[in-house]
Amino acid sequence: MNKLPVASRAQILAMLCEGASMRSVSRLTDTSINTVSKLLVDAGRFCAGFHDAKVRGVNASRVQVDEIWSFTGAKQKNIAAMKAPVDGAGDTWTWTAIEADTKLLISHFVGGRDGECAKWFIEDLAARLANRVQLTSDGHKAYLEAIEGAFGCDIDYAMLVKMYGAAPDSFKGRYSPADCTGIKKTPIDGKPDLAHVSTSYVERQNLTMRMHNRRFTRLTNAFSKKFENHAHMVAIYAVWYNWIRIHKTLRGTPAMAAGISKTTLNWSDIVEAMDADQPAKKRGPYKNKVPTA
Repeated sequence: MNKLPVASRAQILAMLCEGASMRSVSRLTDTSINTVSKLLVDAGRFCAGFHDAKVRGVNASRVQVDEIWSFTGAKQKNIAAMKAPVDGAGDTWTWTAIEADTKLLISHFVGGRDGECAKWFIEDLAARLANRVQLTSDGHKAYLEAIEGAFGCDIDYAMLVKMYGAAPDSFKGRYSPADCTGIKKTPIDGKPDLAHVSTSYVERQNLTMRMHNRRFTRLTNAFSKKFENHAHMVAIYAVWYNWIRIHKTLRGTPAMAAGISKTTLNWSDIVEAMDADQPAKKRGPYKNKVPTA
């Protein structure tokens, strides 16, 4: 089967992680939209395996978790009016967990915002940590049972609940939040240090995710049309964020700061690793055929 050169595929993936839509990437790189779509799927599957294999035994101190909203096909309230319904249509939530010191994106999960998805997400997070951590979440009640089930008593956990007042004027848009009038820090398990009970880092990472993924752009037609493609793009973004993007305050990548990588990777490294991993598909899933990071 014919393949684009490594440099061309690396360029496409880089553009997707800089906020370009799939069709704009197709036009700018003079490639078929079907080629871009197939690369998205192939790279998404590989990046999910790459992250799963590499982000293990993480030594962390302060972990923050949050959820970021988007939708697939149509917003939840408009599903009934869809002319061509698709599987997974409706609100789509991306759960993220970040280490406050290294900015490492430890875990990500795409699904709903219910208790079952919270359970899957938190169990995946717990499986990647090597030590007891202080964990902070927002006031979403689904976290309570999920964290207790995954960590038991081996966690210092607190919730940070923000309180909002009414919007002060009529000029704010529909996505402009009301003014935050205060916060409430509530210890749940263990002995969390209230001075470090915060969700600021994970919320800032979610802003980066929204800015660098066209699928998360509000009030446009750039939303995901397939749930699977949304998950593939999140997996690609996670590899870019952890191993490729230089974090300004760290002067390196989060993977380097966390000690799971010695060098900064680029998209050509990832594409070459994808090609090297192709024969392994017949033997089973991802076989860790990646350059030493």
